[in-house]
Amino acid sequence: MFKSIQDIVDRANDSGLPISALMIQQEAATQERPAQEIIDEMAASWQVMKAAAKRGLQGLRSHSGMTGGDAKRLMDYLDAGQGLTGTTFLRALAYAVSSNEVNAAMGLICATPTAGSCGVLPGVLLSAQEQLGASDEEVVNALFCAGAMGLVIANNAVISGAAGGCQAEVGTASGMAAAALVALMGGQPEQSAQALAMALKNLLGLVCDPLAGLVEVPCIKRNAGGAAVALAAAEMAMAGIQSQVPPDEVIQAMYQVGLAMPLALRETAQGGLAATPTGAHWKQLLWQGQETD
Repeated sequence: MFKSIQDIVDRANDSGLPISALMIQQEAATQERPAQEIIDEMAASWQVMKAAAKRGLQGLRSHSGMTGGDAKRLMDYLDAGQGLTGTTFLRALAYAVSSNEVNAAMGLICATPTAGSCGVLPGVLLSAQEQLGASDEEVVNALFCAGAMGLVIANNAVISGAAGGCQAEVGTASGMAAAALVALMGGQPEQSAQALAMALKNLLGLVCDPLAGLVEVPCIKRNAGGAAVALAAAEMAMAGIQSQVPPDEVIQAMYQVGLAMPLALRETAQGGLAATPTGAHWKQLLWQGQETD
C-alpha cells in the first residue's frame, strides 16, 4: 500500500515503471486478481465517464429543476467560435459540467472520487485525449495514475465534503486530474506529484455549501472550476514549476483545514451559498412540508 505521494514517486523512480503500472500491480495483489481484470474494469469505467461527458451535452435538466443545460451552452459557445481560451480548455469545462449534470439528472456516472466531483477527471482527460489523439488505453493508464493519487489522499486525509468541505471533493478530483494529465502528456512521476500539489493547494479551503442540500449548486460549476485548475497545474508542472510545499504536506494541510471548518460549511446546507436568500428560496421550494432537520 502506498504510504504517501513521495512513496509513489520513489517507487516509480527506483523501478523505472510509471505510476500507472505500480497502481495496477498493487490492485492486482490486494484483490488477488489478474492484472488484466483490473485493467478491463478501469477501461469499462472510462467508457462510462465518456458516455456521461457526452450525454450531458444534449441539454439535460435535473429532477429538482434547479440546474441543467449549461454544458450544452458551453459547447454551443465553443462551436460558434466565440471562445477566447481555446478548444481544449473549453471542452474540458463543457465535459466537466456535462458529467455533473448527468449526475444531477440521476444518470450513470463514475465517482471520481465522489459523485459531486465526478466531472473534473473525465472532463480534463477527454478533452486532452481529443487534443492529443491519445488512445483509450493511454487514458486508462492515466486513470490508474489518478487512482494512486486519490488513494493516498483518501488514506491520509479525507475526500468527502461532509468531512472536509469541497476542497476534499473537487480539490482532490482536481489534483487527481492534474496528475493524470501530466502522465498522459508523457511527464515524469515527480511532475505528476507536483501537479497534484499545485491543484490541491489552489483549492485549499473551498467550502461545501450546496443549495437545498442537493449536489447541484454550486457543485456543477465547481467541477468546471476544478477542471480549469487541473489544466493550469498540469501545464505548470510540465513547464518544470514545483510547489514550494511538498505534495504530502499539502494533503496534510487540506486535512487540517477540513477539520477546522465549521459544520455549517461541510455539506449541511447551513452556511455559505446555501444560507443566502436564494438558497433559502430553493430550500423552501423543494422541501416545503417535509422534515429538513
